[in-house]
Amino acid sequence: MRENELYTPIKIGSIELKNRIVMAPMTRCRALKNIPNELMCEYYQQRSTAGLIITEGTSPSPNGLGYARIPGIFSEKQVEAWKKITKTVHKNKGKIIVQLMHSGRISHPLNMPVGSKILAPSAVKASGQMWTDLKHFQDFETPNEMTLQDIIHAKTEFICAAENALFAHFDGVELHSANGYLLEEFLSPITNIRADNYGGSIENRCRFVLEVVKDVANAIGKDKTGIRLSPYGVASDMPHYPEIDATYDYLSKELNKLDIAYIHLVDHSAMGSPPVPLEIKKMIRENFNNAIILCGGFNNETAEEAIQSGLADLVAFGRPFIVNPDLVDRFKNNWPLCKDLNMDLFYTADEKGYTDYSFYTS
Repeated sequence: MRENELYTPIKIGSIELKNRIVMAPMTRCRALKNIPNELMCEYYQQRSTAGLIITEGTSPSPNGLGYARIPGIFSEKQVEAWKKITKTVHKNKGKIIVQLMHSGRISHPLNMPVGSKILAPSAVKASGQMWTDLKHFQDFETPNEMTLQDIIHAKTEFICAAENALFAHFDGVELHSANGYLLEEFLSPITNIRADNYGGSIENRCRFVLEVVKDVANAIGKDKTGIRLSPYGVASDMPHYPEIDATYDYLSKELNKLDIAYIHLVDHSAMGSPPVPLEIKKMIRENFNNAIILCGGFNNETAEEAIQSGLADLVAFGRPFIVNPDLVDRFKNNWPLCKDLNMDLFYTADEKGYTDYSFYTS
């Protein structure tokens, strides 16, 4: 067995990385008034030994601000605030990509600015509740079914946000088409019951996602564009459907034609969700020629195995990066990992459980 490929450099698209360890995107809800801040800057700086940081889900528009205190990248203030973060990461020779996340129906008006609206492919209400700072947990509301004009407008918002990402000196953009948010809502025949060219057949249900990917790639470069997928995921009330395999077979082949930098495939089975079948991972690997990032329940050894097997080119880590800001050094030196993860502090507003985790000392 070859050794330590996890720590070797790799180029994805035009982005040169110092290692193959990726910090996974994780919503942390510290962006007061939806604007990145100094606390977030410290958080990302602490973890910039990762070969690649993918930011928390960042809304491309006011309509996409589903959760309390998530950042956006659609205003000048937001772009200027992100510049401080990208500068800090680059100073440590890290690379950082912004994840564009339009939350779709997974939202609540109390988390959104006046004049915005909850949009989805169809008026299908999600079961469950959303946290709001004003009234705590509230039931999801029935979203507005997107008109064709809404669809066109949403695509322009993604394009503008991607261009703003380059203004903010990000190294690229990841389109969040997973976890039950807007892009994935178009893929599923359960959340997408449209009767026009954006609903019905697999080709139609994939149309919006592929158009967004193509438009963003044309705007900023396919070599700076990636996408996150979660086949068989059930987050945000996304039930399984019979055509899952066929949907992702078609989608991954079409993404390959667009020649984007990477597909980021997430498997939440380590947190109790159904696993993504190995056959699906292999199918996407076979269909897609460029980089594959795998995410979900990996440790140092299993990540190395995934890379050496050819199933992945990079591996993303989520929760281990929360509690171990120096995760790369801990892996490389066989230092023990801190496992004192306080889940009650995942989505709070201050530094506790965010920037106060310790670096390893012998």
